[in-house]
Amino acid sequence: MTKAIKLLTALPPPQRARLMELAREVSFPEDTRISEAGGTADRFWVIRSGAVSLDQRVDDLRRATVAGLGAGDLLGWSWLFPPYRWDFGAVAFSPVRAYEFDAAAVHRLCEEDPRLGLMLVRKVAEILAHRLETTRGKLLEQYAMNRRGVV
Repeated sequence: MTKAIKLLTALPPPQRARLMELAREVSFPEDTRISEAGGTADRFWVIRSGAVSLDQRVDDLRRATVAGLGAGDLLGWSWLFPPYRWDFGAVAFSPVRAYEFDAAAVHRLCEEDPRLGLMLVRKVAEILAHRLETTRGKLLEQYAMNRRGVV
């Protein structure tokens, strides 16, 4: 399995600096719902410290945790692709500090600097591919345990 890609450190310094001009420092107390699946994806975050759980609603009462994120991880990619709706919910598993980016401002920056826009899309795509690979592995492991009767 490949190493997780961290968005900010993956960008070359000049592009990272331009993006960071749009960053706003935010914090979320433990157990704060940061986003809800289906909600408007008008921002994204890069986690500075703490842990975030991504979840999916199973039914009206239950949610299933699908991934955990920590320092350096990108939280939110739905802002980049229409219809700009969150695919997963996110909750602060511990106190979280993060850089928050307004999606509209980042879209404008990418239009002004197409090189940055291309780099950003490529890095987000790499992050998504890595997360898909990780999720696939977890699902195969769960399937194998269920087949063996280990639950």
